[in-house]
Amino acid sequence: MSQRISIINVGIDTTSYVDTCDRIASLVQQETPSYIVAANVHVVMTAYWHQDYRQVLERANIVTPDGMPLVWGLRSLGVKEQRRVYGPDLMLAWCDRAAQENIPIYLFGATFETLNKLEQKLKLRFPELAIAGKHAPPYFELDDPNFEEQLAEDIETISKSGAKVVFVALGCPKQEFWMSQAQPRLAAVMIGVGAAFDFHSGQVSQAPRWMMAIGLEWLYRFTQEPMRLWQRYLINNPCFVVLFGIQHLQRIFKSPKTKGDVKRLL
Repeated sequence: MSQRISIINVGIDTTSYVDTCDRIASLVQQETPSYIVAANVHVVMTAYWHQDYRQVLERANIVTPDGMPLVWGLRSLGVKEQRRVYGPDLMLAWCDRAAQENIPIYLFGATFETLNKLEQKLKLRFPELAIAGKHAPPYFELDDPNFEEQLAEDIETISKSGAKVVFVALGCPKQEFWMSQAQPRLAAVMIGVGAAFDFHSGQVSQAPRWMMAIGLEWLYRFTQEPMRLWQRYLINNPCFVVLFGIQHLQRIFKSPKTKGDVKRLL
């Protein structure tokens, strides 16, 4: 059974692709407005620096371990069989389920060019997949005075499409804030998938699977976009290692076994 375990200050669900897709299907069936976050180190550290973003994650229905450091963290905290639930792969897993069960999806984010290529590739891979609509919103900031008006228009458009699941690709933290704002007014399951649209459309290449497996996906992406990503990786990654190291040491020294060992040494 899935549980939520805190890594630094963010609850991460001990889930899998099958379990997450089952839970999405249940939310769709119950018509529960909800949103799902695929969490990596960038997500966790953004929540560490910003309390309002941390609260957005706390309200999420599911927070998957998207990055390998979080998978290793969960394993070190006792979830020995935990596997990665990577946003772009979760998107494909759900598209496969949606095609089988005739559940319409919506694509929200990226650019019109990316969306057109993505739709073509998804239809080739999943011929039965119902894509109810797609939209590339203009660039916006969350504190933009026109944000609320644009959000209302987007919600109305998505609602009229009949989509039951909405993939949101606006990047962290914008997509999570957008989903939390939309959730009370949109009767759908929203899934934040970050760069998945760029990957699956062929616009951006993904790291080789062997690099993903050993936690070096960040290095591959950094070499592609160093100016955009340097702060995310060169500041957040070391901070994460230090903070989780402290959490792990605190857990070790609070365990009954460790306390007993210390007493014997004294």
